[in-house]
Amino acid sequence: MTLLAPPTNRRNLLAGAGALAGATLIGGRSAMAQSGGTSMIFTGGPILTIDDATPTAEAMAVRNGVIVAVGSLDAARAAVGRNAQVVNLDGRTLLPGFFDPHGHVSMVGLQARYANLLPAPDGQGDDIPALQGITRDWMNAHEQLVRDTQLVIGFGYDDSQLKEHRHPTRTELDAISDSVPILFMHQSGHLGVANSAALEAAGISASTPNPDGGAFRREEGSQEPNGVMEETALFAVMGALFTRLDLQANLEMIREGARFYSSFGYTTAQDGRSSTDTCRMMAMLAERGELPIDILSFPDILTSTDVMATPLYRKNYVGKYRIGGVKLTIDGSPQGKTAWLSQPYYIPPEGKPASYRGYPAATEQQVLDAVELAFKNDWQIEVHANGDAAIDLLIGAVRDATRRHGAKDRRPVLIHGQTVRMDQLDDLKTLGIVPSLFPMHTFYWGDFHRDSVLGPRRAEFISPCASVVRRGMRFTSHHDAPVANPDAMRVLSATVTRRTRSGDILGPDECVPVEVALKAMTLWAAWQHYEDARKGSLAVGKLADLTLLGDNPMTVDPGKLADIKVQSTYKEGREVWRRS
Repeated sequence: MTLLAPPTNRRNLLAGAGALAGATLIGGRSAMAQSGGTSMIFTGGPILTIDDATPTAEAMAVRNGVIVAVGSLDAARAAVGRNAQVVNLDGRTLLPGFFDPHGHVSMVGLQARYANLLPAPDGQGDDIPALQGITRDWMNAHEQLVRDTQLVIGFGYDDSQLKEHRHPTRTELDAISDSVPILFMHQSGHLGVANSAALEAAGISASTPNPDGGAFRREEGSQEPNGVMEETALFAVMGALFTRLDLQANLEMIREGARFYSSFGYTTAQDGRSSTDTCRMMAMLAERGELPIDILSFPDILTSTDVMATPLYRKNYVGKYRIGGVKLTIDGSPQGKTAWLSQPYYIPPEGKPASYRGYPAATEQQVLDAVELAFKNDWQIEVHANGDAAIDLLIGAVRDATRRHGAKDRRPVLIHGQTVRMDQLDDLKTLGIVPSLFPMHTFYWGDFHRDSVLGPRRAEFISPCASVVRRGMRFTSHHDAPVANPDAMRVLSATVTRRTRSGDILGPDECVPVEVALKAMTLWAAWQHYEDARKGSLAVGKLADLTLLGDNPMTVDPGKLADIKVQSTYKEGREVWRRS
């Protein structure tokens, strides 16, 4: 699933995760220059290189942000001299910085700035009264911001985890305020709830028809919106309301998103489905030297291809920013039951027939035209497709475009692929489509997928990582932040164990070893974006993008992987984040 933004170039992209409690960000040019130095030696703990030629090392040497030696301590000293700064790992584990295969860094500042409605373990939004209380508390603490913007945003509620097992309604948001527009965004980013003031501000009424690819849910027995919005209906309301947020608010949220990513050990973040405005704001921050880590954008191919003709689309980062390709979205979210399946949902949403299979968010012609445009221009295209019907459409479009333009190393990417079938994996291999999977779902929504979304049989095969590896293919594993926190250790744990919230193992045959899961988060993620020559492993000539962990994921009990804490994050040899 992907957190989607309103389909307009003028939208303001926002986003969410949690606060940086117990952490220190080392930001800005002068502060970042205080650590790292010209020459450094890392030693005194396990060094996991993610390099099959030299899997572990005693020491690693860095000069001017680039790795110059990996191996023995003597070799490291010989490479940079005995006067180099020595970083004592003190038994902690060093490995390559994590490379985000899919997320939305431009949106990952929202939870730090607005109301955090996430359920446990990432928040306290476990029932509707809690959502109301969290929002009231946030409004009381941010009275000036509410007055200035006349807008309240809450991100992260999840009906599958709420005690009521349903979405809150317009009336329940009106109980918080019937005068200030309030918008709650579902954790999937594909649904949301608005109060009466927000609907009125967006021009939504009983006479408003459902847009293509979305719906306004209605009160029983009438056409009056009950506040719940699906897909393009939500994005239309977001587009109307988010114009209230100014440039500085958006810049700060991008900065906050990048900082939050770095606190989880990510040294390269992705911004999937960027708008033209978002690309330009990121470039503005890059020019100022205000990005602590690299950001890689994939603008929306249906709305924002104008930016592909600018110098921002390039192979190299300038000021830690570049555009790498384009993004297409075919369907919605499985836990929101808007993903487009070939077979019906196990339990259909309220008011839907037993035959309900979800629906596409783009027309077949839009998909065919988008893939054709990408192939024609040699743009890498990343495609959100959760349901297997959506994946069928993607496969057909890539097959047709390949026939017209010939085989080439274009690396089109399937984003999420939650319900990808075994026959579709064979097609992905034949066509060179890279599967970027979402096994983190096994923890957050695995029980719900088993009991409500897909049923026991189909749920076992969501994000089938091991089946990809058995076919001799590479996969990547992502978090889709802010749909979930950009928590690399939670990603690692889910990819290795597939343990649900209830303790069930969802699809044990699709678990992969720790070393494979780490590759999917580092080297293979860099390869997905044509950056493996410079990132993804600790090898001579690569950037010193590093993550320091409190424990060794190769030796810790797999059940404890999610508890490992990032201690420091280094970007090109400079420490940009440190745990206090």
